[in-house]
Amino acid sequence: MGKNKKEDFVFTLMMCALMVLGMSIYNVILIKGFSSEVIKDVLIGYIPTLVVALLLEIFVVGKVAKGIVHKMMRDNDPLFKRIILTSLLMVCGMVLFMSFYGAVTHLGFSSGLPGAYISNIGKNFIFALPLQLLIVGPIARLLFSRMYPVKIASASSV
Repeated sequence: MGKNKKEDFVFTLMMCALMVLGMSIYNVILIKGFSSEVIKDVLIGYIPTLVVALLLEIFVVGKVAKGIVHKMMRDNDPLFKRIILTSLLMVCGMVLFMSFYGAVTHLGFSSGLPGAYISNIGKNFIFALPLQLLIVGPIARLLFSRMYPVKIASASSV
């Protein structure tokens, strides 16, 4: 969304931080139920999870998703279409990786890992896609547009 690498990084960081927060809350509630421990459990795992998610988004998922979007979209396609396709591909990729991360974090490399991973993919996808499209994406875009307003060039009169 940014005009340069710094702005791209800021937007990616905002998007990733909000998605990790939302998905962490969701997963802690799924695992332990809604209790007074939710905030503590989310805070304990937040920074390591954010680092993993950010690295995956920057170096793996983001590159693949943007490459696919670039190949599928034409220059005259509406921005809304580009946003939806990018969000869908990013959610799919991040759910695949982060579901594995979550399963390993909670079970280690045990015999229950494959089943937990497959289960996590379904549970995470059904929450991550609407979270991205309806809450996190719009909030991140709003915050980003306030931080980096679009400068409209004024027409100079001669």
